[in-house]
Amino acid sequence: MVEMMKQEELETVRELIKDVDTAMLTTVTEEGLVSRPMKTQEVEFNGDLWFFTKKETDKYEEILHDQDVNVAYAGKSYVSIRGRAEIIEDLNKRKELWSKAYEKIMQTSFDDPSVVLIKVQAEAAEYWDTGNFTKKIAFMYKRMTGQSAKSTDINETVELEK
Repeated sequence: MVEMMKQEELETVRELIKDVDTAMLTTVTEEGLVSRPMKTQEVEFNGDLWFFTKKETDKYEEILHDQDVNVAYAGKSYVSIRGRAEIIEDLNKRKELWSKAYEKIMQTSFDDPSVVLIKVQAEAAEYWDTGNFTKKIAFMYKRMTGQSAKSTDINETVELEK
């Protein structure tokens, strides 16, 4: 039953983020938290998120120093995914995920040694399902009137640890 629940939770998160092109990746620096937009890879979410970057970026250094990250999505719903980031230099994985769009965006090719992947293994996800208009209105009304909005079920947190 626990494994089925985890699969169901993964499917919920997958469905909520599948059409969102850009995510906000938050890393930890000595000064605090820093967020920046990242293009989400077109791979089915299985608990891992993938992003391209270059070695000469701040986020590369930040992840080497502290692997705790957060990835936020805003689309029809809002999703915040907490996880651990890892730098992946695997040429075959870069080739698998590469698209022509990246040649323009990054002004290089997948076999450039400065190009790396960031793999984020999700540990937990919190989402606000705003697709249901009635729930959204009930949630806002209860919040505005100081009532508990728990019963509207607009917000959910799921643990995704493997």
